[in-house]
Amino acid sequence: MVIRPDGKDWTWVVERACADCGFDPGAMPYDHIPGLVRSSSERWPAVLSRDDAALRPNDASWSALEYAAHLRDVARVCQARLESMLAQDDPPFEDWDQDAAAVDDAYGDQDPATVARELTEVSGRAAQAFAGVPVALRSRSGRRGDGARFTVGTLALYFAHEHVHHLWDVR
Repeated sequence: MVIRPDGKDWTWVVERACADCGFDPGAMPYDHIPGLVRSSSERWPAVLSRDDAALRPNDASWSALEYAAHLRDVARVCQARLESMLAQDDPPFEDWDQDAAAVDDAYGDQDPATVARELTEVSGRAAQAFAGVPVALRSRSGRRGDGARFTVGTLALYFAHEHVHHLWDVR
């Protein structure tokens, strides 16, 4: 079963609270983000050890396994974008189609234990990278191909929301 691609522009999550998962960017200091990312990523091994981890709950939602594989790849993408912003002035970000990645990499067919380990490791490295950014560099910017502009700080918020929201998705 193919899930219809998510055409929503989720960049609003860096400006206002998410009515679904409750993430509130205004209440999230930058220095708390690495810890939030680490603690939420450490919850995924338990989620992926469930008997139903690879089963989609309905025709419109990914399985917990697919969400976890997506989140692992989001961590990779966010860390690459962070590194790009720190190395260049206002770099364009390489496009990444999350829905194509899910199909091309067969997220639902991956080994849950491997995905759990990779998610924890990759998210930990990304969290460490965000933690290491000095205050003076957190306003550096970059932009997606669709024109959405991020600073280091708003990218960190976006990344943190992904972690909170996808745990909410598989609750």
